[in-house]
Amino acid sequence: MEDLAQKNSNHEARVLCSHLARFVQTQLDQYAKYHNDFPPPSPRPRGLLIVTDRTLDLFAPLVHEFTYQAMVHDLLPLKEGDKVYYKAGISQAQPGKDQEISEKDSIWVKYRHLHMKDLLDELIKDFSAFKAQNPQFADSEAPATINSIKDMLAGLPKFQEGKEAYSLHLSMTQDAMNVFQERRLADVASVEQSLATGLDEDYKKSKNLADQVIRLLDDDAIQFPDRLRLVIQYLLYRDGLLPTDIQKLLLHSRLPSQDSEVIYNLEVLGAHVTRVLKDTRPGAQYQFGKKEAQAPTINESGLSRFEPALKIVLEELSRGTLDQNTFPFTKPHLDAADGLMGQDNVSQASLRSAKPTWARTRPSASEPRQRILVFMAGGATYSESRACYEVSQALNKDIYLATTHMLTSSLFLRQVGDLSVDRRRLDLPADRPKPRAPGHLFEKETPPPPPTKSPQPPTDSLQGLRMSNDGGASRPANGRIQDHKQQVPQSSSSSGRLTKDKDKDGEKKKKHHFFSSKR
Repeated sequence: MEDLAQKNSNHEARVLCSHLARFVQTQLDQYAKYHNDFPPPSPRPRGLLIVTDRTLDLFAPLVHEFTYQAMVHDLLPLKEGDKVYYKAGISQAQPGKDQEISEKDSIWVKYRHLHMKDLLDELIKDFSAFKAQNPQFADSEAPATINSIKDMLAGLPKFQEGKEAYSLHLSMTQDAMNVFQERRLADVASVEQSLATGLDEDYKKSKNLADQVIRLLDDDAIQFPDRLRLVIQYLLYRDGLLPTDIQKLLLHSRLPSQDSEVIYNLEVLGAHVTRVLKDTRPGAQYQFGKKEAQAPTINESGLSRFEPALKIVLEELSRGTLDQNTFPFTKPHLDAADGLMGQDNVSQASLRSAKPTWARTRPSASEPRQRILVFMAGGATYSESRACYEVSQALNKDIYLATTHMLTSSLFLRQVGDLSVDRRRLDLPADRPKPRAPGHLFEKETPPPPPTKSPQPPTDSLQGLRMSNDGGASRPANGRIQDHKQQVPQSSSSSGRLTKDKDKDGEKKKKHHFFSSKR
């Protein structure tokens, strides 16, 4: 696997991507050092890992996207966590219940990247086909029979599940379109597309954008979050404004004072917010994401002219024209073009070579698909997720988008505003104390008490004893009879006193016998 890391010298965290890519490369090298079978042989083209961050495209989190998934996450009050829920109201009297939106929902997977102008018609068409496949549940004047009732009961769980799914998505679509009309997003999005692409609806250079932006900022129907998004996009389009011009925009928008911190914090991400009076710096440079002037297609919406920069990067990567100064390899590659394109253009020797090639630009469906992993530090948008899906389908490659978290416009603006907040108030996971195991796991066990000696039976003294019938006496081997009566031990002092008494009695007896013999 080859690692490509974005390099950008315009923001403070410019080394983030190169550090992340180098860490991954080091881990892969360490793993391959101790595993001789890594990487395993595979018919797939060499995989690629692209490491980038949010500074690649600052317009993507701000421009209104009108595909189904991006629109419902941006406009509807979803309950987002480990799972995503939406409460679809059946009627005003019956508010409904929370229903999960997940990969198990076939309708969601099928239509989440479809533009909203086509979605409602497709849902109605599919629901009509669903009812036709279940005629037993249609209102009919024919009398019910036992067989029809059995068929109805057999298909009831599946029909009820499908009915709830279609009801959920029809409600979400209608609710999103109601918000679209209430907030006048058609007018807002038209100006946003010109700011993000630098082109108008006819793909010509935009004119009078300042007047259009101020007209929308003065409109009371435009909500404050949309005004802030317009001001930031105009700053990005102009690549910075005079401080007095910024204050005029804030006065027209009537934004709260804390929103000015969001605007000035964009400099941390590499954006030019302010400029001096005689600044000769050119306008915004659209390195990625700007379309060339071309005639609009019939199926293309005028509100969806902007393409995320990530889509342009993936398309240039597949063609082998991606600038290696912006996305260098972590390790020098002998054949740069082969590393970028896999087996698509294996005959091309180098990106610097001008030799024409007749290589295939798209492998056949039967060939193994190349895998491209994209890691976006700082959050990815749903428009970028849609771009990865479209490039994967168009170029027959497996493209995976990984990120720290998925972004909506409100979340992005809140996080940019937090860049000027005291770090101790943010409660960042990196600043939290490391979790520790409970203290009782580290307590030493008390040593067990020393073993006590159990009393030993007098086996040595009992070896010389033999059983006898002489009234409790036993005869040992030496022939003496010993009486096993319990003897009371006496102290040394008492024994000495007894011997003295015996001597006195003996003297008395001698005297008595002496006197008796004289008589």
